[in-house]
Amino acid sequence: MTADTASVAQVLHPDLCIIGAGAGGLTAASAATAFGVNVVLVEKGRMGGATLNNGALPAQALLAAADRAHALRTGARFGAKSVRFGVDYAAVRAHVQQVIKAVEPLDSRARLTGLGIRVIEGTARFLDRDTVAANGVVIKARRFVIATGSLPALPAVPGLADVPHLTGETVFDLEDYPRHLIVIGADNLGLELAQAFRRFGAEVTVLLTRAPLADYDPECAAPVLDALMRDGIVLRAGIKIAQIRRALARVHVEIESEAGVEVVDGTHLLVADGRRPNVNDLDLDRAGIRYAPSGIVVDRRLLTSNKRVYAIGDVTDAPTYTHVAYHHAGLVIRHALFRMPIDTETHALPLVTFTDPQLAQVGLTEAEARAASFPIRVLRWPYRENERAQSAGLARGHIKVVTDRNGSVLGATIAGAGAAENIALWSLAVGQTMNIEALAGVIVPYPTYAEVGKRAAMTYFNRGLTSPLVRRIIGWLRRFG
Repeated sequence: MTADTASVAQVLHPDLCIIGAGAGGLTAASAATAFGVNVVLVEKGRMGGATLNNGALPAQALLAAADRAHALRTGARFGAKSVRFGVDYAAVRAHVQQVIKAVEPLDSRARLTGLGIRVIEGTARFLDRDTVAANGVVIKARRFVIATGSLPALPAVPGLADVPHLTGETVFDLEDYPRHLIVIGADNLGLELAQAFRRFGAEVTVLLTRAPLADYDPECAAPVLDALMRDGIVLRAGIKIAQIRRALARVHVEIESEAGVEVVDGTHLLVADGRRPNVNDLDLDRAGIRYAPSGIVVDRRLLTSNKRVYAIGDVTDAPTYTHVAYHHAGLVIRHALFRMPIDTETHALPLVTFTDPQLAQVGLTEAEARAASFPIRVLRWPYRENERAQSAGLARGHIKVVTDRNGSVLGATIAGAGAAENIALWSLAVGQTMNIEALAGVIVPYPTYAEVGKRAAMTYFNRGLTSPLVRRIIGWLRRFG
């Protein structure tokens, strides 16, 4: 026993030790214990991780409040008139906390203990290739899963460290909405929060060193960016941030663009420039685990260079989505418990941005498909020709579907109401290499936004309807009644 473990009072020998009680870690722990596996779960922070406490869930609660504020402000067209409009931000914060508290019991230590999981609160550190120490306990497990997630990334901008700033995790601690919020970064959460605070009444300026929504099909990203600007958000793309400084109670951001040097002045600064893997304090070198700035290095089975150890979710170089962590957790359980072959191929991974209108995408974009140099078909349908969208006053946007020449679905992008929900069907289509005929033939309820996708799928067959041969066949069949 090393000096690090000299005062240890207890040694555990579980089948599985999971480090991190965020979305991926909790899912893996619950699934493993359901199969009778002896599980130890280590967490140094709050149960539920960023997703529950200061990430996706509180963000959704804040966006929902902003949607209600926007609906109240713009309700006159529907006959809902308000003499006065105002935002009670204390009530907004209370709503966010209420949502967290409603979900909290599902991720609590008490619930996990009741399931048979041993929960240890403390920092997990590897002592060697098959040993972890945490809070006075040594854990020698058959397998380990690292699920420590990610942290907000901060760009190397002069002056940033000396200026008070918010991140995607601390923004929910604000006691009131900012008077003028400056957002630095092009990640999805930055744009979502920018629109939310604008709808609460803040002035918002977004500074981007690259194109916004660059991971999406630009044709479908366009109506989303147009909607943000219509809301009054100032988008400055392709600029360089030269310096940040504090001036009394305000923040000055000096930017450089083709027009020269200028200063953007605001009351609050939000840095939303992506996330970095959380490998702090793990002592990965002791365990022989390779890692890079992009995350822990894993193979297609999510195994690290130490074949006793898996890594899942944000702590790897995978996309930083909660649903990726959930997916990884399921894959690891299949491989670790049942030795089933798994593959982390992400061609059917849906991307979602919860702006208004929403933006969702899966599979190949048109540009990516054309770059592959094989014949494709591009199908579209606008929301303005959807009865549900017209009824709700949400007729902005469209769907764009890419197929090969035989009709196999290669990808889809949706910009519009309900996009985050409707992309699931297209994720199935891409993942299972479904033919567009199946999507055209599916029965969808009326009136729903799902009809937009069905109508786009039906356009695949328009060429056949105008074919002279098809028309001759139809004419010939008509003679027989």
